[in-house]
This record gives sequence, C-alpha cells and structure tokens, in this order.
Amino acid sequence: MTIRVLLADDQALIRAGFRVLIDSAPDLEVVGEATNGLEAVELVRTTRADVVLMDIRMPELDGLEATRRIIADDDLAGVKVLVLTTFEIDDHVAGAIRAGASGFLGKGVEPAELLTAIRTVAEGDALLSPKATQSLISQFLSQPATNAATPERLAVLTLREREVVALVAGGLSNDEIAAKLFVSPLTAKTHVNRAMMKLQARDRAQLVVIAYQTGLVLPR
Repeated sequence: MTIRVLLADDQALIRAGFRVLIDSAPDLEVVGEATNGLEAVELVRTTRADVVLMDIRMPELDGLEATRRIIADDDLAGVKVLVLTTFEIDDHVAGAIRAGASGFLGKGVEPAELLTAIRTVAEGDALLSPKATQSLISQFLSQPATNAATPERLAVLTLREREVVALVAGGLSNDEIAAKLFVSPLTAKTHVNRAMMKLQARDRAQLVVIAYQTGLVLPR
C-alpha cells in the first residue's frame, strides 16, 4: 500500500527537496503541497493524505493550529501529523505534541531517517524519539498549563500493560520492550495496542502523554 504524504511548508526549496526524496521511495507518494496552515487543512481533506509533514512557522495559519484542526476533525480520523522543526529543542515542539502530532523531527534529519519516520507514523506504531523527545515531553507535562489526566484512568490496564506503557514513555520500541520483558516482539506489540485501545490513545505519542499526565512516569 502506498503511503500518501502532504507537504506543508512555506519554503518552496524545502518542499521540492522533500518531494524528490519521498517520491523516490516505492511505497511513498507526495499527493500535495501547502504553503500555509490553511492550505494544509484543506488539502488534507481533498487529497486524503495519510501523513502530513507539517512545518511549525507558516503564514496565515501556523502548523500548530493546523495540526489541532486536522486532529479535531472526525472526517480526518487516521491522518497522522509529523511536525518538522528547525531546532530539535524548541518550545513549539511541546505545543505540537499537545496539538496531537504523532511525532517530530529536526529539518536536518538524514534522508533515510525521514522516510522511516513517515512509515512509522503512518503505521501508528511508534513515537519518534530524537534525542530531545523525552526532555521536551517532560518539560511541557510538568507545566501547570497541561491538562492532566487522573491516575484513575490507568485502572483499565493490567499490571503488565502499565509496565509496557511506562517503557513506551521511555522511548523504547516494541523490539526493545520485548527484549526487556523477555517476550516476543509480537507479544509486546499486542500489549501496546491493547493499552492504546483501553486508554483511547490514537497513537503511541498520545500514549506517552497519558503516561506522564497520570503520573505513571515522572518528568525528570
């Protein structure tokens, strides 16, 4: 199955570079380009993109608000947003996670890593974890502005599922979780998926947020 990608960036040169790279992959296809957040929201609806590569700073409507509108639209359920930022450590990235983005990358990412990230986000199978991810999540979840979830929300999880969610929040992949718990990768993935379903988390990024908000994992 081909993954349909929408590019949202106000710099034509960056969009052109991403298009060439993405279209070179046999399982990826660029289906549209937006120069601002408003265009991105409209094009997602018309192109039925699977993944949006969303820049943060754009005219008319920034990437954060565009992300919020996409995630809040029931007709766009299943669309994943991958935020691209100039700096890995950027206060706006915390806002992107709050807005519902499935992950983020710095614009200096290696080509192969970007392609892998798109596939990962499209599958909803893993939170992207650049070196700044944990510090950023800890930073914004420790702020009073965060809408905290209550610890009681975790009551629906088994002890094993709580353990798995904590490991997901630590940035571990399914394979790494499997190795740590001495189970198969398929079993680890099953635990993650069940936890996501019980907590109504749309992807692993939101699962990490819930882990911090409920106090299952504490900001460092």
